[in-house]
Amino acid sequence: MSPEPSTSKKNDFLRDLILKRRRVVGLMGEFLSDFSGWLWGNLLYLLLGGGALFALFSKFTPFRYLGHGLRLLWGKEKEEDAPGEVSHFHALCSALSGTVGMGNVAGVAVAITQGGPGALFWMWVCALLGMATKFYTCSLAVMYRGKDADGVEQGGPMYFIREGLGEKWKPLAVFFAACGLFGCLPLLQSNQLTQIVRSMFFEPQGWFVGDAENTGNGLFGLLLAVLVGLVVVGGIKRIGAFASKLVPGMVLLYGGTALVILLLHSDAVWPAFSLVFSDAFTGEAVAGGVLGTVIVTGVRRAAFSNEAGMGTEAMAHGAAKTKEPIREGLVAMWGPVIDTLFMCTLTGLVLLVTGVWNSGEGDGVLLTTQAFETALPGVGPYLLLAGVLCLSFSSMLGFSYYVVKCGCFLFGQGARLPVLGFYLLMIVVSAVVKMSDVINFLDIAFGLMAIPTILSTILLAPRVNWAARQYFRKLRDRQAGA
Repeated sequence: MSPEPSTSKKNDFLRDLILKRRRVVGLMGEFLSDFSGWLWGNLLYLLLGGGALFALFSKFTPFRYLGHGLRLLWGKEKEEDAPGEVSHFHALCSALSGTVGMGNVAGVAVAITQGGPGALFWMWVCALLGMATKFYTCSLAVMYRGKDADGVEQGGPMYFIREGLGEKWKPLAVFFAACGLFGCLPLLQSNQLTQIVRSMFFEPQGWFVGDAENTGNGLFGLLLAVLVGLVVVGGIKRIGAFASKLVPGMVLLYGGTALVILLLHSDAVWPAFSLVFSDAFTGEAVAGGVLGTVIVTGVRRAAFSNEAGMGTEAMAHGAAKTKEPIREGLVAMWGPVIDTLFMCTLTGLVLLVTGVWNSGEGDGVLLTTQAFETALPGVGPYLLLAGVLCLSFSSMLGFSYYVVKCGCFLFGQGARLPVLGFYLLMIVVSAVVKMSDVINFLDIAFGLMAIPTILSTILLAPRVNWAARQYFRKLRDRQAGA
């Protein structure tokens, strides 16, 4: 018996609707991929050029005072009655809680699989230039702090644009905050952490497989959102206090495990370095000889990892308790050292010495998991999981501060709880979406943040140089007198 005409038409309509939806999603995915590639192909010049400009404009002077920055970081020179909310150490830990995360684990794996081992070299270059960029952006974050509706001093690109360049530049500040509202969402962290938990626990136990996969991912995302919410509701002070305990531990855990793997494969470490340097200028390993692909991939992943020039670091360091803007700039320079030159390098070398980077199996955090399993059978993936849990959780804490800060700048302090609710909801959503679309969306929103940050920093750089000359002169006089 043939189906009723109305039922048949209804089924045809639903089938057409599903096909149209798939086409729209596919076209949107292609657009995100194409636009992300075009944007970062041009941001390459802005980030590298801006970093080189800042390094040359400062005559590399801040690099000579990195030791002084380390003393400040450890609280050797405290300031009484200084404005701000957190110490230098808590400010750096808050910034690192956002930067030291899945970008160091999944991001490096993506960089090497897409751009080859040479991408790691360009991540180093971007980090060194990023140190100069962070010196300027974080000095400005303290030099031109603004006040929110509650009268609390706040720092970040949106504030130093408005306070340093004047009200006529406020649209640029609004553009930064709008991009930051989406670019700092924890989509990659939640997505990749869910994937590793799924592969290590859900699937071996037969939990939430097949049609129930998204249900399991969503429930795990909900658990993450609840845990993050318990911390971030207290603002920067609670985030800084929590991060100051979590960040050092996770760096030691992850870094220590990676160093053990490198010691076990010590004979392959030098060939790995050699491959990185040779591929950096040929692009033959993965990119088919297209050098531009290697450079763009390395710069993109480094920028996402250490965030130099993106402006997020300035929001965290702008909350530091200090009267001296240059002090916070020097402390901030240690961010790319820890994040990229140390953590990302360890991940990249582990992928290379274990040989999994060109296996063609897995991507992102799953590829790093494979490397740890190859090097330390049985125990490796669980050590990685412990590190990834800490890394991802810390990133979600740090990014929440940025999203809330951008939202409050746009909509006022009354928007704090709704924006925080939106942020926590996105943790759940990102646990069930496709990773490639997640990365492209983040790359676009995150990349757009660099435009107002670098542009305004270039315009205000002479004022940082003047303040730096004054500060370093006083420092030299004080050291000479001692």
